[in-house]
Order: sequence, then structure tokens, then C-alpha cells
Amino acid sequence: METFFLRGLLLCWQCFVIPVWGLDFYTAAVFEHPSYFESNVSIVSTRSEALNIMREFLDIYQEQVHAASKQGVKIIVFPEKGIHGLHLSRPALFPYLEPIPDPNVVQWNPCLHPTAYNDTEVLHQLSCMARNGSMYLVANMGERQTCEQSDPKCPPDGRYHFNTNVVFDAEGTFIAKYQRWNLYYGNIYDKPKTVQHVIFNTSFAGRFGIITGFDILFYEPAVSLIENYDVKQIVFPTAWMNQLPLLSAVQFHQAFATAFGINLFAANQHHPEDDITGSGIYTPLDFPYYYNSESSEGKLLVAKVPIITSRQNHSLQLEVTAALLKGNNYFEAFVLQKKGEKQEQIGPMERNDPGDIFHNIMMYDNYTFISLTGLKGSLHICSNTLCCHVAYKRSNDTDGNLYALGVYDGFNNRVFGAYYTQVCTLVKCAGSSYDTCGQNVTTASDIIDFGLWGNFSATHIYPEILADKMKIYRADTRGWANSNYCMIKKGMSAGLVTAALYGRWYEKD
Repeated sequence: METFFLRGLLLCWQCFVIPVWGLDFYTAAVFEHPSYFESNVSIVSTRSEALNIMREFLDIYQEQVHAASKQGVKIIVFPEKGIHGLHLSRPALFPYLEPIPDPNVVQWNPCLHPTAYNDTEVLHQLSCMARNGSMYLVANMGERQTCEQSDPKCPPDGRYHFNTNVVFDAEGTFIAKYQRWNLYYGNIYDKPKTVQHVIFNTSFAGRFGIITGFDILFYEPAVSLIENYDVKQIVFPTAWMNQLPLLSAVQFHQAFATAFGINLFAANQHHPEDDITGSGIYTPLDFPYYYNSESSEGKLLVAKVPIITSRQNHSLQLEVTAALLKGNNYFEAFVLQKKGEKQEQIGPMERNDPGDIFHNIMMYDNYTFISLTGLKGSLHICSNTLCCHVAYKRSNDTDGNLYALGVYDGFNNRVFGAYYTQVCTLVKCAGSSYDTCGQNVTTASDIIDFGLWGNFSATHIYPEILADKMKIYRADTRGWANSNYCMIKKGMSAGLVTAALYGRWYEKD
């Protein structure tokens, strides 16, 4: 990271996780593809019919494993519900489920011993894929477990339905399973009785943690795996519906991996008609990803991944005092400095007139906004205890594009579960009127240099930068400055859609 000095004053000190790795790499793959979706709740398949449908997708998986093996892939991750599909009722889902034994209790290679357990055809085929492809394989499937009515949590139909990830080693041995903890909606699946922190070992890169879908937004088990179990790489099957402007798949998943300095392997389903797309291999060195809202085809994404040996906290001091972040204009002057200018020549910036303050619903929540005015300036806006600041310089405003600085401090009022957020965000509005701020936007032409910061009480902040046509960036500089978290980005090659510091106050959930 670069160290910037501004008249000998501390501009912003960064305290973030810097991964330390050697020169060793391995090759990994994630596969994004469309799967089966049964929207008619009255249609209930037989087990034979369900198997025929699932075998079609298993054949696709087999093709991808074969292609991946030619590229030296050591581990491949498939999406959530990629085999058994999406269903809207328990009876419709049931024929697609299999009993899955506990790999901590039994040692089993389904490819070599296919008849050890009944109704495990999918497990058998996945095991053989891993074995024949000589790679670790992570897939998501539906699991069933019978339960007694004496069990107070036993569903009325006498069985648990779990959304389960399964892992096979390169010999096809079944080595791990994880039952999803944070469910998105409905009672089609059941929550396990306790949260599971599942970790599996590999012969090529050490330990991996496992999460699914909505898990990534909560402390348990996603953050806990990293902070309490020292996991440095996570496999992440998901069926993620993009929610702009703050929670598109590639945008938030890359921010999560960046915040912790880990390797994150996100495999999403591909249904662009429902805005479900976006997979990636997010590492400290690079973040190749796939997002395609035009094509109906899936994608095998293959990348080299660094082996992270340790995660260490480092502080990078850029010399500013708390007073500067409370009103002194040196921080803004730094952001607005032209590339190549000597910093000692920077003088106080001329502040522009403040924009209008207004409120809009953005992603279910009532945000407070202030509009940006002019080609450059500095603004702030507050909500509850959180005050957000932005210093910005726009390349031009000839198109009349409207941008606004937004703040929210409170529970996220989602339809399927509330959680506490603190958010500072710079958003491009969908139109020229204030009521369009916070709506879905995917295109932008304004090149904007900016600094964004806020006095967060939350300690987990996820830095997001989303640009024209769903291009993602990482900040040049980010981290804590006393009680403020800040992010700076200059010199983007694409127009800015959204910049956000997405804070999660897990203790308040």
C-alpha cells in the first residue's frame, strides 16, 4: 500500500488484514449454471422422475469436472440447489432429497460402495466425479432426516429437510457436510438444531470452511469461521438474487473477501431473468468473476489461487488527526488533488454549496440522502449515531447525472429477516429526480475520485465499489482513522455506480 503524507499530518490510518502467502498457488474452479425451478406447488414428482431430472444436471456437472481436470483444478465448487432445483413446497421438494450420513461418524466412499445406504444415487454420482476427476468437489443437495413426534422441533410431516453442502476428496471419499443455518424464507427447509462450523482439510492448501447463501450476511457461521476458527478460505454455494444498489452478488461477496483477506469461492446459479447471476474466485491478489445478465449459458470459472499461510493485522499510518475528520479540509484536499501534484502545494479547497437533503426507501430501508452539486466538493449527512462524509471530484457532469450521499443506521427491514446495518453510500440515481435515488442502476459514465468515511459503531465494514456494467473495484486505501472508517478511490476507468461502506453491527441482530 502507498503511504501518503499531507503537510506532515496523519490523513488516515489503516488497520486491516493483510494476508501473508508464499509463492505457492493452486488452481480452483466455480461453476455457475441454471438449474430446475418448479413454481407449480401442486406438481409432486415420483422419486424416479426426480432422479431423471437431477441426472440431467449431474451430467452437466460431469462435463465441467472433466473440463476442469484438463486445467489442473484441485477443487471445484457448484452452486446452491444446482442439482435438485428450486421448489416452493415441502411435498414437491421431498422426492429430490436423500438421507446423508454423518461423515464424522462413518467413513464412506459412495463411488466404491454405492449400496451402503439406500436412496443415495446423487451422492454416488458426485463421489465418482471427484474420484475420476482427481479433485475435491463441493456440491449442494437436499437432505432428509426422519424424526419422531416426541421431538418438539419435528415438523408435522415427520421429517427434517436440510439445505446441505457435501464435500468429497480427490479419491471420492465423503469427508464433510454442512446444513445451512440462515434460511431465507418459508418452511420448505428446516434449520438445524445448532449452528455448525464445518471445516475440511485438503492435501494441497490446508483448511476450508463452508457456508451457504444467506449465511454470508451473518456472524454465525461465516464470520465466526474466520475469526474464531482461523479459516482462510471458504467455499460458498449460493443461489443469490442480486439486490442493487448494495447487495449484488459480485459486489458484496468481493467486499466480504477483501475485508477479511481470505479466499472466497462463490458459485451462484444462473437465472438472469430473475436477476440471479454473479460468481467469483475472490482472493487477496485478484478477483476473477462472472456476471452475465444477457446469456442463458452458465460458466466454468478457473483461476490460480494463492495459499494463504497466515492473516496478520497491520496498521498503515497516513498522518491525520481526529480533528481533520471532524471538519478540517485537508482530507478533502487530498482526495481532490490532481494526479502528480505535489502534496505540499495543496491549499484549502473551496467548498461548494451543500445539496438538498431528502429521504427515500432503498432496499426496504428509509435512507437519508444529500445530493451532490458541482464537479467537486465535500458533504456530510447523519442518521442516528452515524455520520457519513464524502469528498469527491467528478470528471464531468455534462450528462446531468444525479448522485447522492446516503446514510442508514438501523435494522434492515427485509421481508425474510431483519439484521442491523450501518451504511454510508455514494449512489448514482436512476434519473434526474430525487425519488430515483436508491433504485437499481447498472450503467454510469461519470468518473469520480472520492473519499468516503463515517464514524461507525459497527466493527465489521465491507468496502464496495461498483462501476458501469457491473464492474467491481477495490479501494486504493481503506481502514480505520480513530473512530472513522474511510475508503479512497481515484483513477477509475469506468463510471461509478455505487461506493459503499456496508457496516454490519452483528451484536445488535
